[in-house]
Amino acid sequence: MKGRVLTIIFLVLAVVIVGVVYYRYYFVFGEGTKAGTMNYFVKKGYMFKTYEGRLIQSGIRSQTQGNISSNEFMFSVTDPKVADKLNHSAGAMLELHYKEYLHTLPWRGVSNFVVDSVMSVIPVSPTAP
Repeated sequence: MKGRVLTIIFLVLAVVIVGVVYYRYYFVFGEGTKAGTMNYFVKKGYMFKTYEGRLIQSGIRSQTQGNISSNEFMFSVTDPKVADKLNHSAGAMLELHYKEYLHTLPWRGVSNFVVDSVMSVIPVSPTAP
């Protein structure tokens, strides 16, 4: 009887721990799209090499009238095919689809936002002075 109770308690505790770990690290909290110009994209890390990038969203209005400030969207990428596409799109106007997680994992990157696809790439033509 005592062994059976301990087994049930252990199983319930194991299920709770697995549920908490799943919720904190693997549950997709939100997803959406962001558009802007890619500022940089790099593969970095000590043990786990991850792809990290920054998207500059232009035209975001600030609280004071007459000023326009930019908004930076920092993201990670886990798929090498998406990373290759982003690597060849530096300086272009991009529309990215992302998933937001509650916490990061070392092998997933340093950002809670993980880009899983590139929806559109529009090359930016340089303007003459």
